[in-house]
Amino acid sequence: MGAMVWMIRSPKISEQLGSLGEFIASQRRTAQLSLRQLAEQTGISNPYLSQIERGLRKPSAEVLLQLSKALRISAETLYVRAGILDPDDHPATPVEMAVLADMAITERQKRVLIDVYTSFVIENEKTANDGQASEQPTQTEARRRK
Repeated sequence: MGAMVWMIRSPKISEQLGSLGEFIASQRRTAQLSLRQLAEQTGISNPYLSQIERGLRKPSAEVLLQLSKALRISAETLYVRAGILDPDDHPATPVEMAVLADMAITERQKRVLIDVYTSFVIENEKTANDGQASEQPTQTEARRRK
């Protein structure tokens, strides 16, 4: 994997890192994991993870990827929150926004619903192209591969 370029757009990096840490802590609590359990699942040290959650450390893309896997959320979500990716380059659809905003279901259930929705969109895009094989991926496929 090539080097990831940090593109922090916020003038107040400490606020952005704090909100990222708060988000990670919130997701950890939602998943009913202790700090120690999450540290074990990700291979990240307990003190370092604690510093990330408190907004004292800026995690690398690799650390965010490990956290996303353990918390069962998209790495893209963490990359956007960390300022690595521009949210304008990765817009969520209204359906995705509604699913993500629903507090009645778990993060894992949200991810599954979004994955199913995305697969239907991809299938419909392919059908709309009259079944012609295209060398170019559809917009949804291209976005999903990022």
